Amino acid sequence: MTTSTTAHATARTIAELDAGETAQAFEVMRELRPHLTDVDEFVELVRGQRREGYRLVVSYDETGRLVSLAGFRHLNSLYAGSHLYIDDLSTLPSARGKGHAGALLRWVDEEARRLGCAGVHLDSGTARHDAHRLYLASGFVIPAFHFAKSL
Repeated sequence: MTTSTTAHATARTIAELDAGETAQAFEVMRELRPHLTDVDEFVELVRGQRREGYRLVVSYDETGRLVSLAGFRHLNSLYAGSHLYIDDLSTLPSARGKGHAGALLRWVDEEARRLGCAGVHLDSGTARHDAHRLYLASGFVIPAFHFAKSL
Protein backbone atom coordinates (compact mmCIF):
# COMPACT_ATOMS: atom_id res chain seq x y z
CA MET A 1 0.00 0.00 0.00
CA THR A 2 1.88 3.05 -1.27
CA THR A 3 0.36 6.50 -1.22
CA SER A 4 1.53 9.96 -2.10
CA THR A 5 0.25 12.86 -0.03
CA THR A 6 0.87 16.56 0.24
CA ALA A 7 0.61 18.65 3.42
CA HIS A 8 2.29 21.79 4.70
CA ALA A 9 3.58 22.35 1.12
CA THR A 10 5.74 19.23 1.54
CA ALA A 11 5.35 16.29 -0.84
CA ARG A 12 5.77 12.90 0.74
CA THR A 13 5.53 9.30 -0.32
CA ILE A 14 4.49 6.59 2.11
CA ALA A 15 5.52 3.01 1.47
CA GLU A 16 5.94 -0.24 3.34
CA LEU A 17 9.50 -1.59 3.44
CA ASP A 18 10.07 -5.23 2.64
CA ALA A 19 12.71 -7.28 4.45
CA GLY A 20 15.41 -6.44 1.89
CA GLU A 21 14.91 -2.70 2.47
CA THR A 22 15.07 -2.73 6.29
CA ALA A 23 18.56 -1.17 6.49
CA GLN A 24 17.17 2.01 4.90
CA ALA A 25 15.26 2.70 8.14
CA PHE A 26 18.30 2.52 10.44
CA GLU A 27 19.10 6.26 10.60
CA VAL A 28 15.51 7.20 11.46
CA MET A 29 15.10 4.36 13.97
CA ARG A 30 18.24 5.50 15.81
CA GLU A 31 16.48 8.77 16.65
CA LEU A 32 14.04 6.76 18.76
CA ARG A 33 16.28 3.84 19.72
CA PRO A 34 19.80 5.28 20.17
CA HIS A 35 21.01 2.06 21.78
CA LEU A 36 20.97 0.54 18.28
CA THR A 37 24.46 1.24 16.97
CA ASP A 38 25.01 -1.34 14.24
CA VAL A 39 22.94 -1.48 11.05
CA ASP A 40 23.48 -5.22 10.58
CA GLU A 41 22.33 -5.92 14.13
CA PHE A 42 19.29 -3.71 13.54
CA VAL A 43 18.40 -5.62 10.36
CA GLU A 44 18.74 -8.93 12.22
CA LEU A 45 16.57 -7.73 15.11
CA VAL A 46 13.88 -6.55 12.69
CA ARG A 47 14.13 -9.86 10.81
CA GLY A 48 13.24 -11.65 14.06
CA GLN A 49 10.38 -9.25 14.74
CA ARG A 50 9.07 -9.70 11.19
CA ARG A 51 8.62 -13.41 11.96
CA GLU A 52 6.24 -12.21 14.70
CA GLY A 53 4.32 -9.96 12.28
CA TYR A 54 6.30 -6.70 12.64
CA ARG A 55 6.00 -4.36 9.66
CA LEU A 56 7.72 -1.08 8.75
CA VAL A 57 6.01 1.73 6.89
CA VAL A 58 8.01 4.84 6.04
CA SER A 59 7.61 8.37 4.78
CA TYR A 60 9.97 9.90 2.23
CA ASP A 61 10.28 13.67 1.83
CA GLU A 62 10.13 15.54 -1.47
CA THR A 63 13.80 14.72 -2.17
CA GLY A 64 13.23 10.99 -1.70
CA ARG A 65 14.96 10.83 1.69
CA LEU A 66 13.45 8.45 4.25
CA VAL A 67 12.58 10.79 7.14
CA SER A 68 9.95 9.04 9.26
CA LEU A 69 8.85 5.51 10.10
CA ALA A 70 6.27 3.48 11.95
CA GLY A 71 6.90 -0.09 13.05
CA PHE A 72 3.79 -2.03 14.05
CA ARG A 73 2.23 -5.46 14.58
CA HIS A 74 -1.24 -6.95 14.26
CA LEU A 75 -2.19 -8.37 17.67
CA ASN A 76 -5.17 -10.00 19.31
CA SER A 77 -5.81 -9.66 23.02
CA LEU A 78 -8.63 -10.15 25.47
CA TYR A 79 -8.58 -6.47 26.48
CA ALA A 80 -8.51 -4.95 22.98
CA GLY A 81 -9.50 -7.64 20.49
CA SER A 82 -7.87 -7.42 17.07
CA HIS A 83 -5.71 -4.28 16.89
CA LEU A 84 -2.55 -2.81 15.45
CA TYR A 85 0.12 -2.00 18.00
CA ILE A 86 2.67 0.66 17.07
CA ASP A 87 6.04 -0.32 18.52
CA ASP A 88 8.04 2.49 16.93
CA LEU A 89 7.23 5.93 15.52
CA SER A 90 10.22 8.11 14.70
CA THR A 91 11.02 11.15 12.58
CA LEU A 92 14.36 12.78 11.84
CA PRO A 93 14.67 16.12 13.70
CA SER A 94 14.99 18.04 10.41
CA ALA A 95 11.63 16.65 9.22
CA ARG A 96 9.60 17.12 12.40
CA GLY A 97 6.55 19.35 12.24
CA LYS A 98 6.07 18.67 8.51
CA GLY A 99 3.28 16.12 8.82
CA HIS A 100 5.22 12.90 8.23
CA ALA A 101 4.36 11.18 11.54
CA GLY A 102 0.72 12.25 11.27
CA ALA A 103 0.56 10.82 7.74
CA LEU A 104 2.02 7.55 9.01
CA LEU A 105 -0.54 7.40 11.81
CA ARG A 106 -3.31 7.89 9.25
CA TRP A 107 -1.79 5.12 7.09
CA VAL A 108 -1.75 2.76 10.09
CA ASP A 109 -5.37 3.68 10.85
CA GLU A 110 -6.36 2.76 7.30
CA GLU A 111 -4.41 -0.50 7.48
CA ALA A 112 -6.15 -1.34 10.77
CA ARG A 113 -9.53 -0.72 9.11
CA ARG A 114 -8.51 -2.85 6.13
CA LEU A 115 -7.58 -5.71 8.48
CA GLY A 116 -10.83 -5.38 10.41
CA CYS A 117 -9.13 -4.23 13.62
CA ALA A 118 -11.01 -2.65 16.50
CA GLY A 119 -8.32 0.01 17.03
CA VAL A 120 -4.71 1.11 17.15
CA HIS A 121 -2.61 1.12 20.34
CA LEU A 122 0.82 2.42 21.33
CA ASP A 123 2.91 3.24 24.39
CA SER A 124 4.96 6.42 24.71
CA GLY A 125 7.62 7.55 27.14
CA THR A 126 6.33 9.94 29.77
CA ALA A 127 8.70 12.77 28.76
CA ARG A 128 7.78 12.73 25.04
CA HIS A 129 5.38 15.67 25.21
CA ASP A 130 5.54 16.60 21.51
CA ALA A 131 4.65 13.03 20.60
CA HIS A 132 1.79 13.04 23.13
CA ARG A 133 0.34 16.17 21.53
CA LEU A 134 0.43 14.43 18.14
CA TYR A 135 -1.22 11.28 19.50
CA LEU A 136 -3.98 13.21 21.25
CA ALA A 137 -4.58 15.35 18.14
CA SER A 138 -4.75 12.10 16.12
CA GLY A 139 -7.59 10.73 18.24
CA PHE A 140 -5.68 8.61 20.74
CA VAL A 141 -6.74 8.63 24.40
CA ILE A 142 -4.84 7.59 27.53
CA PRO A 143 -6.90 4.66 28.87
CA ALA A 144 -4.27 3.11 31.17
CA PHE A 145 -0.80 3.25 32.65
CA HIS A 146 1.89 0.88 31.37
CA PHE A 147 3.87 -0.86 34.12
CA ALA A 148 7.21 -2.62 33.57
CA LYS A 149 9.70 -4.48 35.72
CA SER A 150 13.31 -5.23 34.80
CA LEU A 151 14.54 -8.68 35.74
